[in-house]
Amino acid sequence: MSTPVFAELSVGEVVAERELLATRDRLVRYAGASGDFNPIHYRDDVALSVGLPGVLAHGMFTMGAAGSVVTDWLGAAGRVVDYQSRFTRPVPVDADAGAVITVTATVGAIDATLRTARLDLKVVFDGATVLGKAQLAVAFE
Repeated sequence: MSTPVFAELSVGEVVAERELLATRDRLVRYAGASGDFNPIHYRDDVALSVGLPGVLAHGMFTMGAAGSVVTDWLGAAGRVVDYQSRFTRPVPVDADAGAVITVTATVGAIDATLRTARLDLKVVFDGATVLGKAQLAVAFE
């Protein structure tokens, strides 16, 4: 992967795409790191008892994983200065298969004066958008 160059960006350009695999192991590790031990994120029996289809990925896990697609692309060329999103759908994580989340980052706007770009993320699981209006502002060095 080459280092992104601010002057070469264009609105509408897809700058990064990746499939991410969420697994139960990763959810347990995330629970430990975040302190969010709600059992709907690691126990099927609890998730089912409250009407969920099974274990769900933490919303912030999904948001963070999606954001990593941009930070990996950006590397040392700049930094994320803002990241916002709405959680629109849960991501059920199968005990065996996990859950494959597809992330596409597209340049939504460029500010040449500030050397910033807004990257719009399309975050999809099982054909449905799971993060709405997911946008990162990145400042280039």
